[in-house]
Amino acid sequence: MALCWFLLSFLFHSLYAHSDFFTSIGQMTDLLYTEKDLVTSLKEYIRQEENRLEQVKEWADKLDSLTITATQDPEGFLGHPVNAFKLMKRLNSEWADLESLVLKDTTNGFISNLTVQRQFFPTDEDQTGAAKALLRLQDTYQLSANTISNGDLPGVVHKSRMTVADCFELGKIAYSEADYYHTELWMAQALTQLDEGEESTIDKVSVMDYLNYAIYQQGELERALELTKRMLKLDPNHQRANGNLKYFEFQLEKQRKAEAEKKEQEDKKREKKVLDKRDSQRNRSKDPLPERKKYSCHVLKRATVHDPITGKLTTAHYRVSKIAWLFGYEHSTIEKINQRIEDITGLEMDTAEELQVANYGVGGQYEPHFDFGRKDEPDAFKELGTGNRIATWLFYMSDVSAGGATVFPDVGAAVWPKKGTAVFWYNLFASGEGDYSTRHAACPVLVGNKWVSNKWIHERGQEFRRPCEMSENE
Repeated sequence: MALCWFLLSFLFHSLYAHSDFFTSIGQMTDLLYTEKDLVTSLKEYIRQEENRLEQVKEWADKLDSLTITATQDPEGFLGHPVNAFKLMKRLNSEWADLESLVLKDTTNGFISNLTVQRQFFPTDEDQTGAAKALLRLQDTYQLSANTISNGDLPGVVHKSRMTVADCFELGKIAYSEADYYHTELWMAQALTQLDEGEESTIDKVSVMDYLNYAIYQQGELERALELTKRMLKLDPNHQRANGNLKYFEFQLEKQRKAEAEKKEQEDKKREKKVLDKRDSQRNRSKDPLPERKKYSCHVLKRATVHDPITGKLTTAHYRVSKIAWLFGYEHSTIEKINQRIEDITGLEMDTAEELQVANYGVGGQYEPHFDFGRKDEPDAFKELGTGNRIATWLFYMSDVSAGGATVFPDVGAAVWPKKGTAVFWYNLFASGEGDYSTRHAACPVLVGNKWVSNKWIHERGQEFRRPCEMSENE
């Protein structure tokens, strides 16, 4: 328990100034307490506003009955000198007092608190990052938009449903990335929830507008045309829909003509092929040469594409975790952990990298990678001066409700996070050559909070603990 608190405080201390909240569940917990504090301030603001409005209401009620009486006989009312005096007094000073009351800031810190806290709020990048994480989880675990929207995820404790506005926002973010596949999925989900009667400030026509474009961009003209007609039933004067109607009808007619011409050409080719085959059969019966001498065989090579699994890895445009390095001299528990790893593995820890702790964010993952430096990376760990990464030790510091497995695609193995367990493997053969079967990845966290820590052990100092072998694959 002491170690957990130490890791938490260390990680937060080193990363709190950062704004990419979506990359760490641990850091996002701070936002919950920030929001709780703001809600408390807001409730106090509402209480004070209600008191102020009650005073304004009393003033309004009093003047309402007075002005009704006065305007029934203005001259007679003002003929009374007291009434004339009080009118002057009200308009000269009492209305000014009322103005001050209405404009008075009685928040006692709410506005200032909100202003201060806003500098620590998530940014557009955080919102987009969280949205992309949802889309990544949807694809990875093959979840329907309806399943996610209903909150029907495995291992969920705090079930949360998505509103029409939530689905609409997710679709818009996909649209801004020109991701029309996910735009369609989430705009269709928003439309379904509207059709089912969910109340929302988002109207059907707005949803259909995005959905229509996404469907069109995916080449489905007939569906786009049908949706356009539905839009025009709701809003006959929708300018873009009216323009799309004519355009889609024109394109579909053009497409039908092209398909008809293509079919006609194919029919002609088929008929010619039949005739050519008939002629060939007639000529073959007259040809004295064996048929096999009339042709030659060729070995065709299959078309190749860049394989992201076996090819070079590219850097992702999103970050999915936060890390911190823990040094042995900072806490006795870290020294004990290092010693325990050394006792179990029999490897020297003095030349190993410091213990790294990581907390995964929304949909947090690591793309497939190798821990060791490959031959095309001769300077990967040059600055450390301790050689290549000979082995990896990985601690699981939390249970994960769903997802988050460490997978080794080349050997077909998967290790599921279980608090208090660890996994160890050698990255290098005894010859010093890299073991490419150790390529691994961290699956996205579907539900839960994933904490891990790892120790990368290097070659230097292992000469007598793991002697080099002559056999390459020893």
